[in-house]
Amino acid sequence: MEARAYSILKEVFGWDDFRPVQKQVIESVLEGNDTLALMPTGGGKSLCYQVPGLTREGICLVVSPLIALMKDQVDQLRKKGILAAAVFSGMSYREIDTTLDNCVHGDYKFLFVSPERLKSDLFLERYKQMNLNLIAVDEAHCISQWGHDFRPPYLEIAEIRKYHPKVNLVALTASATPQVEEEVLTRLEMKSRIVFRQSFARENLSYSVRLVENKLEKGREILQRISGTAIWYVRNRQATHQIAKALNQLGIQAGAYHAGLSMGDRNNLQDAWMKNQLRVMVSTNAFGMGIDKPDVRVVIHSDLPENLENYYQEAGRAGRDGKKAFAVILSNEADFENLLGRAALVYPPIDFVRKVYQCLANYFRIAVGSNMLSSFDFEWGEFAKTYDLGVLETFFALKVLEEEGFIGLSESYYSPSKLHFLVSSQQLYEVQIAQAALDPIIKILLRTYGGNLFSEYLKINEFKLAKALEMPEYKLVKSLERLAQMEIVDYEKRKDKPQITFLTPRYDAGKLPLNFKRIEERRNLTMDKAKSMVAYAHQYVICRTQFIQEYFGEKTDEQCGICDWCVNEKKNKDPEHADEVLKNRILETLESMEGLTEDKLLDQLRLGKSDRFLEVLRNLLDQEIVSSDPLGYLKLKR
Repeated sequence: MEARAYSILKEVFGWDDFRPVQKQVIESVLEGNDTLALMPTGGGKSLCYQVPGLTREGICLVVSPLIALMKDQVDQLRKKGILAAAVFSGMSYREIDTTLDNCVHGDYKFLFVSPERLKSDLFLERYKQMNLNLIAVDEAHCISQWGHDFRPPYLEIAEIRKYHPKVNLVALTASATPQVEEEVLTRLEMKSRIVFRQSFARENLSYSVRLVENKLEKGREILQRISGTAIWYVRNRQATHQIAKALNQLGIQAGAYHAGLSMGDRNNLQDAWMKNQLRVMVSTNAFGMGIDKPDVRVVIHSDLPENLENYYQEAGRAGRDGKKAFAVILSNEADFENLLGRAALVYPPIDFVRKVYQCLANYFRIAVGSNMLSSFDFEWGEFAKTYDLGVLETFFALKVLEEEGFIGLSESYYSPSKLHFLVSSQQLYEVQIAQAALDPIIKILLRTYGGNLFSEYLKINEFKLAKALEMPEYKLVKSLERLAQMEIVDYEKRKDKPQITFLTPRYDAGKLPLNFKRIEERRNLTMDKAKSMVAYAHQYVICRTQFIQEYFGEKTDEQCGICDWCVNEKKNKDPEHADEVLKNRILETLESMEGLTEDKLLDQLRLGKSDRFLEVLRNLLDQEIVSSDPLGYLKLKR
């Protein structure tokens, strides 16, 4: 590998050496190969494009569907002094235009793009002019109809390759079955195909399933037995608050986290958990993406995830420091039935999907043929109530519209206020002279954020600016809005709500070109994946790590040795342990049903007469723990 790659690893990221698979992937990328990397959660996927992107001259394009993750990556790179930018739903045309312009003419090293932006004329015109050094596709399984999170805009990635035919591509995913892997390679038109697979086995992670009725009690018991930081995943927002409250009452510090909280509350909770001020984060699956806390000792699921891909990713947030950690599912028979029942509802009737699409058009007053790539604040629960639609049914219908490529949905994410000067420094000086009331505002902006405001959009903090000017924040905001009306600045106020983006011009709902065959295939796939999740939680015939490995197409004869199945196997092979288990079963049975003959006792224990049984019973009689009357009836001695 190039010496420059090692110096970047050390100087920029602070690491002395690459991880084994990471090193192979980066070597392959630097050699110019199209490369697919299947690396588990926490395996260091981002370095697989960041190091090559920094090693080469030019800019690396990163395609990712996760806006919060893109924003986090940009922030992290900028903190290291690396110019990075992102283009995603919710940004104004003007901000996107300026950002792309900077990526063509500025010294930018990374551009993160959400997939729906790839087919816009604005993006394509600038993309053709970029000095591109690499294309990175994160969450690459999204391109596959057989994946658990199919996104039609990912199909546009292969289309943009023709504008830079000599630039190679690296695709990365944490979870892909062999079927998904093959489709990724084909759909991305990967020519010099080189695939690296890191084992799906985690040597330090013990998987287990506990079938219980009282999940809170069992969860408390687990948290008392296993010290250290924990995540407790649930399905809905109400449950996060209920369980967190119960844990706090039991003396276990816990926070409730979900997408319905304000960004300020979420940041405070996350910060407290990262600093170990909170021990347990009780959360929906909104928590964890992009959060790298290495010392999580246990991840508990008291609701079954929809599929093994999601479970593997969420459970994999435990033990990233390589020390022993635990992933525990708390479940019961009703949960299995509920998961399969919910899977059957995921794809609602086509007529209902069309109805939801029509209601969206009415809700946002969108005319047929208009509003391609327009974004709006969107709370789907409020929308469903407005049109008297079932909340859950509406959610599933929206997901179908997203999978079919008509809309894009993003959970609420925090986008701070941004500002960019639209005029030259000379013109701005003239405004300061002519508009005395605005002069202090302009001066504080320049003093705080500098000349870069003329070339790019910078995050601003109205509260701090107002404090420095000794004026109320609302008055500062009004002044900034006035500057925007005068077209002196482009001012985008902070956002803290979910977004919906219309990815195509609006269709007549009756003529919406839904792919019925694909929807039916996805319906069947969702059911199959739910059945696999139930099979994992319900099985006692194979090592749990082996089950996961085989699900993802990794053949192995090795058992992990630390999951609940492996531990039980070891105990059953231990004669002393087996005798102790049998002794306890005999005592428990005699305590509940006194006066059993030897044969009746065997019937209750569902055992055949064996030397081991006779020896354990004889020891109990010799120790006078059990007595036998003249008729052969066995009783516990009191």
